[in-house]
Amino acid sequence: MRIDKFLKVSRILKRRTLAQEACDKGKVCVNGKDVKPGHKIKVGDVVEINYIDGSVKFIIKEIKETVKKDEAPSLYEII
Repeated sequence: MRIDKFLKVSRILKRRTLAQEACDKGKVCVNGKDVKPGHKIKVGDVVEINYIDGSVKFIIKEIKETVKKDEAPSLYEII
């Protein structure tokens, strides 16, 4: 799955366009490397998103194409 789609499905970012913009601006890192929106992710990858006022770092635990709002946090674990 692409990183931009995962960020939207997991509801870490609200829209896929926001995820794409964050990747294009170099604010998303996977395993320590800046990535583009089309970067393929896998279970176990460490993702870091840098915001203006801080950052969030998490491990991908599961990948699903669609998920209900209540189940979204089960896709990742914040570290």
